[in-house]
Formats: sequence, C-alpha cells, structure tokens
Amino acid sequence: MDMVEPTQLIWMDGSLIPRDEALLLDHEGNVAEGAVENFFIVKDEVIITPKLGNILPGITRDSIVRIARDLQFVVRETTVSLEDVYNADEAFLTGTATETMPIASIDHKQFLSYRPITNKIMDAFTDVVTAKNEQYIEWLTFVD
Repeated sequence: MDMVEPTQLIWMDGSLIPRDEALLLDHEGNVAEGAVENFFIVKDEVIITPKLGNILPGITRDSIVRIARDLQFVVRETTVSLEDVYNADEAFLTGTATETMPIASIDHKQFLSYRPITNKIMDAFTDVVTAKNEQYIEWLTFVD
C-alpha cells in the first residue's frame, strides 16, 4: 500500500482502506463533519448542513452559509442522516485549507457530476477571497 496520511485511512470490515476523506458521525449516528472540514449536501436546490452543537463552527462554513443565503439559496442547518446523504443531489466540504471542495461519491453513492449549486457556491467564494466581490471586502485583510 502507498504511504497515506492518517486521515486517509478508514477502518471498514476489519481492514484499512485508503480514502480521500472521512465523514464523522455524531453520537446518534448522524453526519457531523469531515475530518477537518464542515459538510454540506444539496437536495432539490436546498443547501443542507449539520446544525451547530456537535460540529465545530467553522469560519468558512459560516461564510458559505452567508454567501449562499445572499445568493437566494435556502440553507437549512439541521440533523443530517446517512439516508439524507445517500439521497442528496450534490455534496461538498468547506474548510480553511480546502475552501470549497465538491464530493464525487460517498460509499457507492455517485453525486451529480456537473454540480450546479456547488459550482455557484465555489465561484462565489472564490470571488470573495480574491477581492472580486466588494460586498464582502471587510472579510479580507490585505498584506504587502
């Protein structure tokens, strides 16, 4: 097996299997977050993310929620079951290092390859962090 980072290993059926990322479940078996990112799904053009309480309140997560709402998307912060994930149209992670990262598949569930909502969110966030959107300019600190 090739060398992989510890967060790329998932214990499944008694063996270590390399993966790109892991989803963490809360104490009730619902999806909480990625190993170092916040988790979102899209279903019927509604953006859904686990509610605060069992997850870290990420700055990037908060930014994505605000941007999505400003773009007139409905954003629901609620409990997310594995069934919700498997029935979703799209899924993505957010974090300081990843910014916004689309998810192609989880287990055997393949998500939409063209990701219309995720792509809009990614483009809008990129415009914010590259100072192309004046609406959020106060979020940025410029250095020489």
